[in-house]
Amino acid sequence: MASGPEFTNERWDLRIAGADVGVAASRRSGELDPVVFLHGFGSTKEDYVDVLRYPAFAGRPFLAYDAPGCGETACADLTRISIPFLVDTAQAVLDKAGVDRFHVVGHSMGGLTTLMLAHLEPDRVLSFVDIEGNLAPEDCFLSRQIVTHPADDPERFLDGFIERMRHSPFSSSALYAASLRHKVRAHAVPGIFTSMVELSDHGDLMNKFLAMPFPRMFMYGEQNAWLSYLPLLRANGVELAEIPHSGHFPMYSNPPVMWKRIAAFQAGATTDR
Repeated sequence: MASGPEFTNERWDLRIAGADVGVAASRRSGELDPVVFLHGFGSTKEDYVDVLRYPAFAGRPFLAYDAPGCGETACADLTRISIPFLVDTAQAVLDKAGVDRFHVVGHSMGGLTTLMLAHLEPDRVLSFVDIEGNLAPEDCFLSRQIVTHPADDPERFLDGFIERMRHSPFSSSALYAASLRHKVRAHAVPGIFTSMVELSDHGDLMNKFLAMPFPRMFMYGEQNAWLSYLPLLRANGVELAEIPHSGHFPMYSNPPVMWKRIAAFQAGATTDR
């Protein structure tokens, strides 16, 4: 006898900051506190659906959605998209999905979005796994290309970005580059990257992160163990998770270890009764 689907795909038509957005989401319901996933630039919700494949998350509800301009989520005005717009989107999606309090995992762009969201609504967040989300100017090794490799045409910029990523020496960069054209709309890129650089340079992100009242993990690939602020995070009670054989994309380079570390961290932070 065939069983029902393990998760559902849903689409929600929302009005966000003056723009019509059709959000594509994947979710599993349940009684425990949910895990919310915010993907990075050029990625999609599917990066996290494998949460279903790990017994440590059995019965755990989850919500993952494509950010505006990415994956299957449409936005009527791509030029409006920025990190503040993505924060507004996260709030609207959480409200639409009926998610009150939650564990959250955010990667890169999604980590920065989560940071800004949690700064606004810290009481909703049970724990935060930040996978190389921006905390300092040195984190803009991808987004600062909007400054270092400018182009008048967003399509040309994205073409150049893809080619540079294809030849990057860091783990899984070529794999990441191969699908970028299919996962992100070119005209969404300038606003996203410009706001990431602005916030990283002037947004006081580190102090915001260190002041958060809930358990935090900062996850990074071993190729990025050079990040200068890692000792500061450790000294301030942030759990560090270095993922071996990985760079900026542990979900592509070493997912079993990534999921193991997330599960152990969230188990220690759970409030389920």
